[in-house]
Amino acid sequence: MGASHIDQMSSTRSDCRLWVDDPAGFSTARVGRLHHDYHLHPLLQLPELEALAKELAPLKQCRFVRPGITQASAFAHDSVPPDGRSIEEVFRRIEEPGSWIALYDVEVIPRYKALLDHVLANVREIIDREQHGMFQVTGFVFISAPPSVTPFHIDRENNFWLMLHGRKVMNVWDRTDRTVVPLDAVEDFIVAHSLRKVKLKDEWRARSHEFDVRAGDGVYFPSTSPHMTRSDPDWTAPGDRVAISIGVNFYTPVTRRTAQVHQLNRVLRKCGLSPRGPGESEALDALKAPFGKMAGLARSTLARVARPILHRGFSYKPPPGSY
Repeated sequence: MGASHIDQMSSTRSDCRLWVDDPAGFSTARVGRLHHDYHLHPLLQLPELEALAKELAPLKQCRFVRPGITQASAFAHDSVPPDGRSIEEVFRRIEEPGSWIALYDVEVIPRYKALLDHVLANVREIIDREQHGMFQVTGFVFISAPPSVTPFHIDRENNFWLMLHGRKVMNVWDRTDRTVVPLDAVEDFIVAHSLRKVKLKDEWRARSHEFDVRAGDGVYFPSTSPHMTRSDPDWTAPGDRVAISIGVNFYTPVTRRTAQVHQLNRVLRKCGLSPRGPGESEALDALKAPFGKMAGLARSTLARVARPILHRGFSYKPPPGSY
């Protein structure tokens, strides 16, 4: 089966492309609309995604949410379905309202790593203008049947988010909007993977960029941009009740340095100071970044030393891209 997957992808990979609406005005620091035709790619059709899910399930990389979550809910998910279904049954009943499965880190499967690299090759030139040296490319696929949501949250990576099937509304906020997500909340997330302070308030919806997206549409948003999605059953029809999207994510030396500044800022904040955020002063960032890297390495080393001593209740693992 693996060979047929590879042959199938190789025969079509050059036919699909991704493009931004305004290449000259594109910036890796700003939210932007884009388009693509990867929804036609054979590896991104539902039967192939089910095969992918079966490969990822033993790696604990299929994720599920509890029924009844809202956009304001904590973005908590588990590696087993809340009702104990098998992967086969999840996909057999995927059109039932409220069904939801996410496939994490699909790049561990070689044919999907090649696909992600092909997606970003379309836009590498415009990315490199501002953030040369892309690394750690990852992919996350979300499959759901309306009504469904992805709760309000932030991520570490830059994200080319592509709609593959169905329809969603995505809201994205500017990453520098400190009314929506305060600087200390971003620091907690970067350093400790905590979204405890990242909370949605209804009055903030008007501050977002709202995109009504269908297959072939997409959105680019930078690292730590708050975002959420929703899909409604009114947008579906019998035999066409599934919404599918993929986030193609990546880090760069810019996102790494920003994380290093957050690392040091969190130390300074715990000392009672109010440090300036990344990007507010290039000179300060250049001074902070090496010390932030040292702080991140020290925290990671301390965790490794303390883990066998403390045993239960202690499981710190530095999040990817945190320093």
